[in-house]
Amino acid sequence: MIEMLYEDPQLAVCVKPVGVLSQCDGEEDMAALLRKQLGGEIFPLHRLDRNVGGVMAFARTAGTAAALSAQIQNGGFVKRYLAVVGGVPKPLAGEMSDLLFKDSRSGRSYVVNRPRKGTKEARLAYSTIAGTDGKSLVLVRLFTGRTHQIRVQFASRRMPLLGDGKYGSRDKSCDIALWSHRLTFTHPTGGEELSFCSLPDISDYPWNIFDFGVLNEIC
Repeated sequence: MIEMLYEDPQLAVCVKPVGVLSQCDGEEDMAALLRKQLGGEIFPLHRLDRNVGGVMAFARTAGTAAALSAQIQNGGFVKRYLAVVGGVPKPLAGEMSDLLFKDSRSGRSYVVNRPRKGTKEARLAYSTIAGTDGKSLVLVRLFTGRTHQIRVQFASRRMPLLGDGKYGSRDKSCDIALWSHRLTFTHPTGGEELSFCSLPDISDYPWNIFDFGVLNEIC
């Protein structure tokens, strides 16, 4: 069973488990699982990588999907993540802005120095919550939604996410240390602001190397 955080006739908000695909063809993805669990149509709005878990929102009508997609486009759909990176960000809080190029053949994205065909702006803000043994727990707000954006932007600054061998992490004893922590958006029909939060399993590495209270206070 998928853990539900909220549901009504318009939308569903849930916690995606690590290892489940957000969207795919021919496999059981989040939309298919929710259709079985809730019944009716499910319209995906955004993606998480297979090895990333956390809060996801899905529309249950085509009209809601259109309204929430518009919020995503105009910045009204706010996504925040928790990540564990190798190293210590300097400064401890700030913004990252880069040009990213996605290589579809390799399935990787790269930071590039100058605009060219296929490059897109990537921007995020981060704050360092805690650190230990050369590793840092950071809270990230995305302003854009590029492929592997958080992973690439930190890795390009020699701070790969733990478990992310694709982008240079030497610590492969865990899944990618990235978690969709909070979604905030406006209900498409009611108009009220909604905010939903989830934490990773803090008994699992690398989340368990940080103080439980620090993680608990931010949710």
